Amino acid sequence: MKLWVLRHGEAEPHGTRPDSERALTVKGREEVLRAAAQLIGKPLTAIYSSPLLRAQETALLVREALGFEPEIRTVDWLTPDTDPDKVAEQLVSVSDVLLVSHNPLVGNLLSYLQHGAGYPPEKVSTAGLAELENNELLIGAMKLNGIKHP
Repeated sequence: MKLWVLRHGEAEPHGTRPDSERALTVKGREEVLRAAAQLIGKPLTAIYSSPLLRAQETALLVREALGFEPEIRTVDWLTPDTDPDKVAEQLVSVSDVLLVSHNPLVGNLLSYLQHGAGYPPEKVSTAGLAELENNELLIGAMKLNGIKHP
């Protein structure tokens, strides 16, 4: 099982719009396209995304760059403050998927899947792409193959 976790690209500053409506900047779009290039040829079966605009735009850019046919699956369990355990529950029956989300969830989820509860979060920049793998989803036993920052 492989799992890719992508933090959205750079977004408009806080205060210009409600947080849920913050769009990607030009730089953010460029970052996402560089991250998408890292996914070319990977065996993705689905793209799951937070419903927040910047994550939706990120997922759509990746989908278009890869020519990925299936629709993006928008889920409320990928919002910034979701508990990593709730995300892990949703991943039990999936494999080879891309998750598009936000910090603090991204950093907390990567740490949780590698080490279990109680460890500091991984540091992930905007459009940072992490790859985890294991034979199956086991909390605290996933191997982090790396995090690519644009």
